[in-house]
Amino acid sequence: MKILKISVLLVFILSGVFAEAQIKLDTYKFGEGLNFRGDGDYNIQLSGFVQPYMETKRYTEVDENSSVSRFRMRRLRLRIDGNSGNQKFNYRFAVDLSGSTEADTETGDYLLDAFVSYNFTNRIRATFGQRSTYTDNRELFMSSNTLQLVERSRLTSAFATIREFGLFLDGRFRMGRGAYLKPYFVLTNGDGGNVFGKDHGGLKIGGRLDYLPFGLFTYFGQFRQADVVRELTPKLVVGAHYSKNNGMSSRRGRESGAILYLDANDEESLPDYTKIGVDFLFKYNGFSALGEYIKSDASVPTDITQRVRNNGTTSTNFDVDGTQDVENYVKGRMMLGEAYNFQLGYLFKSGISVDGRYTHLNADTNSFLNNATFYNRPNYYTLGVSKYLSRSYGAKIQASHTYVDGSDGINDNNGNPISGNEWITRVILTLTF
Repeated sequence: MKILKISVLLVFILSGVFAEAQIKLDTYKFGEGLNFRGDGDYNIQLSGFVQPYMETKRYTEVDENSSVSRFRMRRLRLRIDGNSGNQKFNYRFAVDLSGSTEADTETGDYLLDAFVSYNFTNRIRATFGQRSTYTDNRELFMSSNTLQLVERSRLTSAFATIREFGLFLDGRFRMGRGAYLKPYFVLTNGDGGNVFGKDHGGLKIGGRLDYLPFGLFTYFGQFRQADVVRELTPKLVVGAHYSKNNGMSSRRGRESGAILYLDANDEESLPDYTKIGVDFLFKYNGFSALGEYIKSDASVPTDITQRVRNNGTTSTNFDVDGTQDVENYVKGRMMLGEAYNFQLGYLFKSGISVDGRYTHLNADTNSFLNNATFYNRPNYYTLGVSKYLSRSYGAKIQASHTYVDGSDGINDNNGNPISGNEWITRVILTLTF
């Protein structure tokens, strides 16, 4: 019923916009959406994609008949982009009708992007609303239908906020010899997507600085993984990012109010969460390489005396290995540690791509990354093969096989201890209009 309401709303929005602006179809390119043009050079683009998905997981020292498979609609997305005739204002509205989640988010919200941008100059832009944040790792800059492998890396699911609501500033400045410098600034609520209830904690502030020594990538290639356009000259972007979430009420800043603490006066007292990282993307003639490193830390207030349970009641129990330890208990529920991810691949002219990835997670002593059911797996090795069915991201089928190191002790999805390691096989079909 909720999906039906959203679909009807989209139809009404499009019908009203098209009727008011007398918009007509201008161009269409498979995989890049329908482009419409109205009076006064008003532009609007309608795009979207669908991704049916299959996954099989089994354990190396368990009977193969105990493998678990699932089939689902991984993503079903629709997006509307538009701009004013003078190119000063831009907007985006995007939804996911699959009811699925992105990179293990705590909630499967339908609303993805909803923002308005204003171009102060050709080099400086301000955006207000909900969108992907510049203080995540580089992989989060890239649309899900352009991924090099079936799924994003485990670094992303462990540390990324994914989307936030607030103010975003970005710039683009040309340097000497064709190089570019791209600074970004972020000021958000620090609680992930739009908060409909109480907004817990303070603000999140952060930024990113990217350097492109060989000029801009071709056709938005900086924001897409595989080198479909086959860059004629080497393209490289190197970046660093930093953010501090003042008073965070979840594991990594995705869901407001998920984890709360109180002081002796029953007032909220929440930990601060800091994240830093560096990354790069390189492309040339069908070859692409992506590298990312990220590290997080937390500062726990000394006045915390209570924690709020899921049912709203409170407790003064902060047991850690038989000892009352408030600081380490709080940190044990947060995503703390460091990780790096490196992947590379080559797209042949035949449309076949061969790709590989290695991801390493190193958890702090007290961190949710030690949870044996969801994490506690330090190494991930992935091999993938893709077949691009068009000369763009319009249609492709991908398969990957991941070996997961379970040597630190892991549980299955039901919390039962498992001996050995994991094998995960994934297949996904992407159709983009």
